[in-house]
Amino acid sequence: MKDSILNILIKNSPIILFLTTWEVAGKVANTPLLPSFSQVIVEFFNLLQSGVIVENLSHSFLRVVIGYLIGGLLGIVVGIFMGINRTIELSLRPLISMLLPIPTLGWLPLMMLWIGINEALPIVLIFICAFFPVAYATLLGIKEIPQDYINSAKALGASNSYILFRIILPLASPSIFTGLRLESGMVWKTVLAAEMFAIPTGIGAMMINAESLIRVDVIMVALIILALMSFGFEKTIYALEKAATGKWR
Repeated sequence: MKDSILNILIKNSPIILFLTTWEVAGKVANTPLLPSFSQVIVEFFNLLQSGVIVENLSHSFLRVVIGYLIGGLLGIVVGIFMGINRTIELSLRPLISMLLPIPTLGWLPLMMLWIGINEALPIVLIFICAFFPVAYATLLGIKEIPQDYINSAKALGASNSYILFRIILPLASPSIFTGLRLESGMVWKTVLAAEMFAIPTGIGAMMINAESLIRVDVIMVALIILALMSFGFEKTIYALEKAATGKWR
């Protein structure tokens, strides 16, 4: 029991050190510009009790889920088609390779002109954030499959659907889930920035409103929520990967 507690303390020592330093620095500084960790936690529960966090987080969460699901699923589908069809790959891969390096927020001014400032704006940006990396990760995962596996299945009379669902997708799934997991945190950064610039509701809007009132404690609460949601999304994708591939892996 003591060993397990000691291991937990050692494993979490960087976090404990960070929070302790933050608490001490906040108490010593004694300024609203650097609230202590305990002050931020108190403000977190105040905002939670008043419903401010629930209201803003629900807006952000819905935008992230819609954009991430559509972008991720469509990215997988497009990546599969590129991976199994040489013509489609030659047609789409150069375009995706050119658009992939563009930062998602680089699309924000253009999308504001095309879509306007409304609920569709952050969803489209999140879609862009998820689609291109997932499509590329899916393509790379399929391309890494040894061709001998597919040729052997064909020689034994396996149908195309059998090859896709029993060989290609299982072997490409680590790369696919890696793409999904990497973007699970990026989509929260995207929605945060979109709400700060253009949307009056959500965690990003809560942060920018707090900045105008010099409420650093509220800004830190929003950052903690962002970190927790990014961490939670990543763990959820990891759990889905384990459930989908755990048996055969």
